Amino acid sequence: MYDDKELKEYRDLMKPPERFEEGFDWKTIIGAIFIGFLMMPGSMYLQLVIGQGIGPAARWVTIILFAEIAKRSYSELKQQEIFLLYYMAGAALASPFQGLLWNQYLVQSDAARMLGLTEFIPSWVAPGLESASYLDRSFLHGDWLIPILLLVGAQLVQRIDHFGLGYSLYRLTSDVEKLPFPMAPVGALGTMALAESTEDRKTGWKWRVFSIGGMIGLAFGFFYVLLPALSGLLFQETIRLIPIPWIELTRHTEDILPAVATGLQFDLGLVFIGMVLPFWAVIGGLVGLLITVTANPVLYAHGVLHRWHPGMETVETVFANNFDFYMSFGIGLGLAIAFIGVWYVAKSFKGKNGDRLDFSSLLKTNMNRGDINIWVSLSIYIFSTLAYIFLCVWLVPSFPWIFFVLYGFVYTPVVSYITARMEGVAGQFISLPMVREFSFIAGAKFFGYQGIEIWYAPIPIHNYGEATVQFRQIELTGTSLKGIIKAELVVFPVVMVASLLFSQFLWQLAPIPSPQYPFAQELWHLQALNTLLMQTSTLEGNSLFFEALSGPIVLSGIGLGVILYAVLNVLGLPVLLVYGVVRGLGQSTPHGLILEVVGALLGRFYFLKKYGTQWRHYAPVLLAGFSCGMGLTGMFAMGCTLILKSLGRLAY
Repeated sequence: MYDDKELKEYRDLMKPPERFEEGFDWKTIIGAIFIGFLMMPGSMYLQLVIGQGIGPAARWVTIILFAEIAKRSYSELKQQEIFLLYYMAGAALASPFQGLLWNQYLVQSDAARMLGLTEFIPSWVAPGLESASYLDRSFLHGDWLIPILLLVGAQLVQRIDHFGLGYSLYRLTSDVEKLPFPMAPVGALGTMALAESTEDRKTGWKWRVFSIGGMIGLAFGFFYVLLPALSGLLFQETIRLIPIPWIELTRHTEDILPAVATGLQFDLGLVFIGMVLPFWAVIGGLVGLLITVTANPVLYAHGVLHRWHPGMETVETVFANNFDFYMSFGIGLGLAIAFIGVWYVAKSFKGKNGDRLDFSSLLKTNMNRGDINIWVSLSIYIFSTLAYIFLCVWLVPSFPWIFFVLYGFVYTPVVSYITARMEGVAGQFISLPMVREFSFIAGAKFFGYQGIEIWYAPIPIHNYGEATVQFRQIELTGTSLKGIIKAELVVFPVVMVASLLFSQFLWQLAPIPSPQYPFAQELWHLQALNTLLMQTSTLEGNSLFFEALSGPIVLSGIGLGVILYAVLNVLGLPVLLVYGVVRGLGQSTPHGLILEVVGALLGRFYFLKKYGTQWRHYAPVLLAGFSCGMGLTGMFAMGCTLILKSLGRLAY
């Protein structure tokens, strides 16, 4: 496993610097205020109007704006300062108080009244209908005090928790197991390209490659995002040269490939992702897809995939197949990955000196890097999990407390370690579907729980595996963890204050939903119906979702995963293949995998031969530039949409 050639190539793709800096100064504080009071409200407004936030584009826009201001002030932003802006923009754009806008609607919704659930929604989620705050449309009312305090408290624990199990898993997978984390250099090299000074740009390659990717992103974004947006505003019919999200082929292939979702996605970004990901991981994904295409007709013929019927398209097909088979099978495959990872770690204790993992590095703290003591990190995890458990027991005393303990100290570590390994090897996020829902329904069915409060409680189900990539990015950019901690301390109050003020402002402007917020008006009713319909299962004590979990299928997934791994080891094939196969079998919509394979083949057999090993460095910067270009085009399209729709509604 640890001698795999491709793993070593990706691990050595970008070396962490010897010297680390905090990067925290007055520019960072101004950046936090800029993001909180300018970027966040725009993102919140767009979510209500068109259903999409600013997304990754906000990060690049913030960095470019501050870099240009610094240049005109005859100063430069350090690499670490730029990465802190990048980091804070991602942390600040998820507005926590936007959930209150949804909660106030849910209590008043026709869906809640129709299903008879209005009285069951707890007052610590939103006040009852008798509250005067709904007439005033104001969160600055005494009835909202408890929901706001609970939200702030949960957010505070979550920020602290970020440096708990996620950081411990990063130290284990990166420092001890030395997994490559192929997607980590994307953000790291992208910010480094923007950090190059004017002189560096004349001789360095990062800015040139980033600019090429940016121009490709702008050109593709024009046809993929901007043209449909503008044509829909200016003409009666939308001009869409590239199908969004994909070409639907399922109905055309259902006679030959029953129960198989077929189609093709034309997002050019997938080609760049395929160039960045490890080659054998992508090919493994293709193998997994081919297994799915072959197996689904057989499973359908034998009555396993019994919910599928002719006429279904991609979304319905994937949804039906997940219920019948792939939900349980995916849980089994994920558990197989966890077992294999634990087996390798355990094996290293008994191996010869050359095969052993150096666990002593967990106990060492690199003060230059700003390391947190591993025992402190684990203590943070234990403290935050206990805080969630006590909060849940207080809010939902009738739900079996043992579930909260199992969530926090059994399920969360397992799924986090699975994801950390998948991110570390194949750049893939893994989540076991419907675990939360199954456990709630089990509590109702077997322990006599009756109510819907549990659906709103801050239960300790988290997946910290994704945080390992972020910590690896921090390391690669030479940013000391002390700077990240300081940035968190600054950005938290800014986000809390800005989020509450702008949620209040948006609600004061007009009722939510209403014609002033068309996306919310169109889709919130459907979302409320789906959400509340699921919640009725804990009142009735039974649900279709509980029937979808199959023990034998879970065991078959575990068995297949372990056997695949054993066969690959015996044959001496790349271990990345099995991670790719798991990824391919777990595809919710497989249409984009084809373009990833195209990107992997181009990278391996054309660009790698043309540019040599340097291509491994070019690909992540190219992807970062492409993301920036696409993001800027998306922001411009959103701006045009807002302006033209606003003008159309003005009364003259």
